[in-house]
Amino acid sequence: MKTIKTLLSASIISLSLASVSAAAHTMHSADNAQLAQAVASEHRSAANKLRDQYRHPQQTLEFFGFKSNMTVVEITPGGGWYTEILAPALKGKGKLIAAHYPDTGEDNYYSNSRKRLEKKLAGHDMYSEVELSNFVPKKASELAPAGTADMVLTFRNLHNWGEEGVQQVFIDAFKALKANGVLGVVEHRLPKGAMASDENRGYVSVEKTIAQAKAAGFTLIASSEVNANVKDKANYEKGVWTLPPSFALKDKNKEKYSSIGESDRMTLKFAKVAK
Repeated sequence: MKTIKTLLSASIISLSLASVSAAAHTMHSADNAQLAQAVASEHRSAANKLRDQYRHPQQTLEFFGFKSNMTVVEITPGGGWYTEILAPALKGKGKLIAAHYPDTGEDNYYSNSRKRLEKKLAGHDMYSEVELSNFVPKKASELAPAGTADMVLTFRNLHNWGEEGVQQVFIDAFKALKANGVLGVVEHRLPKGAMASDENRGYVSVEKTIAQAKAAGFTLIASSEVNANVKDKANYEKGVWTLPPSFALKDKNKEKYSSIGESDRMTLKFAKVAK
C-alpha cells in the first residue's frame, strides 16, 4: 500500500514535470511568435510573400528547430529573401551571420553580389545586428568562428557549387557548428534514379547530398516534404530555371510553367552529433 509520503513525492514530481513542459511550450510559442511576426512583417514585399506558398519559410525553419536565441549562419543570402525573415526573427535574442562572397574590388558577380547585400543590410534598421563573414566557393571558409553556430542554413545553393564545392561547404559548416548544431539544406530535388541531363539541370541528388554530408561528419536527423511539389517533373528545356520565379523561356508556355509552380525541393536536417 502506498504511503502518504510516496504519494506526495509522486505528486511533486508530476507537478515539476508539468511545469518544465509548460515552460518549454511557452518558450517554443514565443519563438514561433517572433518567427511568425517576421514572416508576416510589412517590410517584406508582396512579391516575396507570394513565394511563401512554395518556400514555406515558417514551417521550414520550425522543422530545422529554429529558435530566436540561436546563432544562425545563412550561406550566400543572395537577394536576401530568407534574410528578410531571419534578421527580425533573431534580432534582440540571437545572431544572424550572413556568409557571403567577399568584395575583392573586382567588377564580377561575386563582388557585386556582396555590394548589393551590404547595401540592403544598411538600408533598414532590422538588419542592424546582422554580421557578415566571407564565403569563397570551393575553398575553406570560416562561416563563423569554430564551434559557435547553432544552425547553418543553405537554400537552393548546392547546384551552384559542384561536387567539390558542396563537400567543402559541408566541412566548413561542421567546423562552424556547436556540438549537436544543425545543418539545414533545401535544394531542387533530382528524381530518384534520374541521370543528369540538360533537361534537369539545377536539380540535385538527395542520395549524393546525404552521402556528402555524412562524409563531412554529419548525421541525417530527418527529412521533410514541406517543400515538395509533385507537379514538377524536372524535365524542361532550360532545366529548373524554366519554372518560376526565373521563367528562363520568358513568355513561352509561361501559363503552363506557372501552373506547375516552383521546383520540387528536398528539405534535409543534419546534425553535428556530439560523441
